[in-house]
Amino acid sequence: MLQAAPLYENIAGGPAGGVAHWLTTSDGLRIRVAHWPLADAKGTVLIFPGRTEYVEKYGNTAQALQDRGYASLAIDWRGQGIADRMTPKRAIGHVGAFSDYQKDVAATLAYAQDIGLPRPYFLIAHSMGGCIGLRSLIEGLEVDAAMFSAPMWGVQMAAPLRPVAWGLSAMSTPLGFDQNIVPGQFEESYPLRETFEANTLTNDPDMWAQFGVQLRQQPDLGLGGPSLRWLNGSLREMQNLSTAPSPNVPCLTYLGTDEVIVDPQRIRERMKKWPGGVLRVIAGGKHEMLMDLPKMRDMIFDETAAFFDKQLAQAA
Repeated sequence: MLQAAPLYENIAGGPAGGVAHWLTTSDGLRIRVAHWPLADAKGTVLIFPGRTEYVEKYGNTAQALQDRGYASLAIDWRGQGIADRMTPKRAIGHVGAFSDYQKDVAATLAYAQDIGLPRPYFLIAHSMGGCIGLRSLIEGLEVDAAMFSAPMWGVQMAAPLRPVAWGLSAMSTPLGFDQNIVPGQFEESYPLRETFEANTLTNDPDMWAQFGVQLRQQPDLGLGGPSLRWLNGSLREMQNLSTAPSPNVPCLTYLGTDEVIVDPQRIRERMKKWPGGVLRVIAGGKHEMLMDLPKMRDMIFDETAAFFDKQLAQAA
């Protein structure tokens, strides 16, 4: 029997009628999913959020998709949102193994099928969700098309720091300090400690303010920097994915010219070799283009819906 979970609709800005449930993964962890149903939907978009994010942050995305005829489903990954956290220090983003996120994907997909969310399924994956999503597609996630927003297929890091990050994070597990926060990171959530003027996520002051309101009203949603074990797992997964062939799934990827978090070169290299893949470079776009200025958001959602619609037409 499904167990209802909280959905903080007053801070989500999503469509009316959203529903959230707790799911139990194959390794016994509790995660949260939320879906926004739509009568006569063209299909359902699976939303894979980035690191530190939570389902309420994608209420605006759910509304934009509903306006274009699609139902949607978002997930709180293990270790973030109000899913089970993995360390005694709630503020540190931690995971046992990066492959464990695929257990969250499996539980979410089973839920979507069990409750009869309308097919076909599509994927929108942002940042860390883009890393998880690419692995899911390679392993056979059944979606008709995918859209990636600033996918974490590589991360930007000063060249002298890269060997330090690899070495320190690799040593952390055998030496027993893998749950420690990565040096230079903070336990306080980024939108609560940074100013709008200095932020690297969005050009939209209203969206930036909304992030802060969400975290102040529901502090349990907040998350700070990652653990050393998370760092090592992510570095290994990104390296492994870099040599994997692209899946045969139609793909649209967005990259902003003002991106400073993920590695644009890895994205460009991947998209050059993706059959049926399209890369859209957005002038002035920062890391979270789905939550940027209204004109940019509308353009991206219009293009994404048209891309998904095209796959529906071809299938028909």
